[in-house]
Formats: sequence, structure tokens, C-alpha cells
Amino acid sequence: MVGTLGLIIDFGVTYFCKEKLRWNKFLANSLGFSLAVVQNYFLNRVWTFNNTDQHLAIQFSKFLFVSIAGLLINNTLLYFFLKYTRGKYFYVCKAVVIVIVFIWNFLANALYTFH
Repeated sequence: MVGTLGLIIDFGVTYFCKEKLRWNKFLANSLGFSLAVVQNYFLNRVWTFNNTDQHLAIQFSKFLFVSIAGLLINNTLLYFFLKYTRGKYFYVCKAVVIVIVFIWNFLANALYTFH
């Protein structure tokens, strides 16, 4: 459920910024990803991992580190997939990248942030 909500936020914000506001696709992608990450942190903390760690700032810093790495992976893979498809299929490429980065984020947060 957390991942699905993050997916909706990521795609929704990216679509709105790219298609309606005409932002650069990587800037739109970064904003969509970033807003989904913030939502994911709070829901993962409370619901997925049922975490009650009192050191919220430290934990959020760890989550942010994992998320920044995820954003770098996200934009890098998106760039290469778009290059491979000659700029076509932006949202298909984005969907594939989201699945890959979801696996990274979940495992890194389970093993590092919320262990």
C-alpha cells in the first residue's frame, strides 16, 4: 500500500510537472520521486516497519541518504533507458525504473534505516 501510494504520487507529480507545466523531464521526475520519498518515510516508519525509534532526526537522515542514492539510480537509469529507446516511452521507462529503485529502497531501508 505504501509503495502504491508512492507510485501514484511519483507519477502524478511527474506527469503534472512534465506535461502541464512543461518542466524538464528529469526535474519533473526528481520532484515526483522526492515527494513520494517523504510520504514513504512516514508511512514506512509507522506502518510497514512499525518503528518507534526515538532518534527521528538520525533515522530520517539515514532514510534521506538511501533516498538520495535511489534518486541518483532513478535518474541515471531513466537517462539510459530513454537513450536506448531514443527518447520514446518516457512513462514505460519510468515504470521500469521505479520497480528497480523500489527494490533498492525497500532493502536498504529494511537493512539500514529501520533495522
